[in-house]
Amino acid sequence: MPTAEERVERRLTAIRAADVAGYSRLMGEDEEGTLAALKAHRREALDPKIAEHRGRIVKTTGDGLLAEFASVVDAVRCAVEVQREMAARNAAVAAGQRIEFRIGINVGDIIIDEGDIYGDGVNIAARLEALADPGGICLSRGARDQVRDRLDVTFEDLGEQQVKNIARPVRVYRIRPKSPHPNPPPPASWMGEGRVGADEPPAPALPDKPSIAVLPFENMSGDPKQEYFADGMVEEIITALSRIRWLFVIARNSSFTYKGQSVDVKQVGRELGVRYVLEGSVRKGGGRVRITAQLIDASDGTHLWADRFDGTLEDVFELQDKIALSVAGVIEPTLQAAEGRRSASRPTSDLSAYDLYLRALPLFLSFAEEGILQALDLLEKAIARDPRYGPALSWAAICHMQLVGNGWAEEPQTTRRRAIELARQALQVAQNDPNILANAAFALACFGEDIGAMIGLVDRALVLNPSYARGWYLRGIISNLAGRPDLALEYLETSLRLSPRERLGAPLLVMGTAYFFKRQFDEAASRLLLSIQDYPGFPLSYRFLAACYAHMWRFDEARATVARLRAITSLVVPSDLPFRNREHRELLLSGLRLAMGETS
Repeated sequence: MPTAEERVERRLTAIRAADVAGYSRLMGEDEEGTLAALKAHRREALDPKIAEHRGRIVKTTGDGLLAEFASVVDAVRCAVEVQREMAARNAAVAAGQRIEFRIGINVGDIIIDEGDIYGDGVNIAARLEALADPGGICLSRGARDQVRDRLDVTFEDLGEQQVKNIARPVRVYRIRPKSPHPNPPPPASWMGEGRVGADEPPAPALPDKPSIAVLPFENMSGDPKQEYFADGMVEEIITALSRIRWLFVIARNSSFTYKGQSVDVKQVGRELGVRYVLEGSVRKGGGRVRITAQLIDASDGTHLWADRFDGTLEDVFELQDKIALSVAGVIEPTLQAAEGRRSASRPTSDLSAYDLYLRALPLFLSFAEEGILQALDLLEKAIARDPRYGPALSWAAICHMQLVGNGWAEEPQTTRRRAIELARQALQVAQNDPNILANAAFALACFGEDIGAMIGLVDRALVLNPSYARGWYLRGIISNLAGRPDLALEYLETSLRLSPRERLGAPLLVMGTAYFFKRQFDEAASRLLLSIQDYPGFPLSYRFLAACYAHMWRFDEARATVARLRAITSLVVPSDLPFRNREHRELLLSGLRLAMGETS
């Protein structure tokens, strides 16, 4: 007689789970209309696409659908085409009335019983669906590995996610369509809520003073591991140029969206709204460094200037200043004499500390727990080598502040004290460094220091460097903390103009909080959703989005957002909010209580 195990039918298959985002709300508003629309979408779009791509619908449950495919490629191609079709069908439908599917795809071993399928492979697909944004697609690492390079899409790594009833964390990827343009705006196709149907934003107008973007320099060292050094060199050149007050300088985060690409300088000028573009290369080896640079008029592609700079690694900061001064002299020779040579204070004489600092920055800017912890470790090592290294002190203070605010600190009070200590040490050595002044002020403002004094520090930073995009961004955050959301939005717009290709997640989060405090909840939710697309592991976006949904009476979405928040932090409701306006604090707290199902 066969055993029970022998009677079980198993196979490896691609599983696709889908459901309708906000289905309960839609049914509550218009039960008959929602049901009719869902049936039409199923009949005319979903079911035919599944059949076309050789899939089998296993079962449907209200708004949910479970299907299996013999090929992961077929499953993903089908999902992409469904989401594109749905975006087109929703184009003329008001945002709050759209039926938008979330899709999760996994590949795994399943059990088949009377036509139905069971097992962890199915459960993971369902959890991936819950992580997807409205109109979006998430898939597991196994599914991604079988599809990569076979379809015209890109995969954004969302990291390890702990999901319900699955013992081990699941590595999750979000699908994005490829675009011929670097860092395109959120597409008008199938990537969830936001600027659906929006055209490419118009090119920024040229400022009324000389303007420049510094593109990433090519690493000529023959060692890919030296890439960070070339990037750090460019960042220092941008900083040196930004100290020239009559010059409009595009921030690093925007110019670096062109990294690794062959670009048309005239196109770069149009997209960034600048007259001049600086490009070059860095070769490091044997204790020496060679920097080549050329300045181009982006309006017609004319090469205005080119030069080569050689020196030892001990001279690296002087080389950066030489390049900045040379470019400024070519752009505006009459102002060069008046300005003179602005030699920036050297951030550190210890190149090992500088090296550690450069390695830390991209890790911090992931805005994820693991990245911030790794960045902090490198920054603390830099500080140990040079206790008066201001940039490392100020960024380490922000790392500690993020650990406390996001619920990631093992000993919050100790971490809080360390953050304040580091920020004050940074201010002691800041002198006229705008980056140190603004970062230290931000950290201290979040821990309750006098808000007026912190605003004064950031304003001083902006006087020193009016082209400092991050300074305007931090000024927006601190304005929000001070209870001035209207001012916050103004400062954020200035930040985005100076860095028009900035990764938008952080500014959009602050904009979302400002609109939340203005009680413009629709505006807030759209920006918070886009912020989460960029930084899915950052808790603050989820807190504000959950409260936003609750105040909009969209309780299903509020609860789902709280569930996603709990997956990345245990701190759902912070006990010590940094917002100085009492009504703003209560608006957030009451929304979170409603989202968690509490009535008082």
